[in-house]
Amino acid sequence: LFADLDVSTIDELPPGRTPVVTKLFADGKREAVIGRIRDAVLQGQQVYWVCPLIEESETLDLQNATATHEHLCAALPGQTVGLLHGRMRAADKAAVMAEFSAGRMSVLVATTVIEVGVDVPNASLMVIEHAERFGLAQLHQLRGRVGRGGQQGHCVLVARGTNPKSEARLRAMVET
Repeated sequence: LFADLDVSTIDELPPGRTPVVTKLFADGKREAVIGRIRDAVLQGQQVYWVCPLIEESETLDLQNATATHEHLCAALPGQTVGLLHGRMRAADKAAVMAEFSAGRMSVLVATTVIEVGVDVPNASLMVIEHAERFGLAQLHQLRGRVGRGGQQGHCVLVARGTNPKSEARLRAMVET
């Protein structure tokens, strides 16, 4: 049945890449995370901040990209903070990504539209809101967006209301 299939095993990172350091923070540590972002952008690094929702929901009490964008604009004066989500027109999404890729934007607040196909070598920090809501594959894909240049990549998982299963998943991400 499998006679004509080849198996490839990827057992190392691409040349020049180091493993991304992953940390888990409780929701109450948001201001400390913003302080870390401030330090990173002052050093010329770029940051992704991923949210599970575009806008506020009547049924879910989750951080959304629109409110996070407004909060980060106020918390990081003098820095360009962009917003990217799936409801934007394709041309608008491309323009925002071009600005971020060119280094003219310090922080990009986005939904999971950045999960694949995004390569910005200067992006060294990723914050994932409500990480407990994502599966391992999606967290791994998101984490893979940072640490692609010469700088050490960092991924901050911000979690709230974890249960034993989601906590085990997040611990697996931190440890591997």
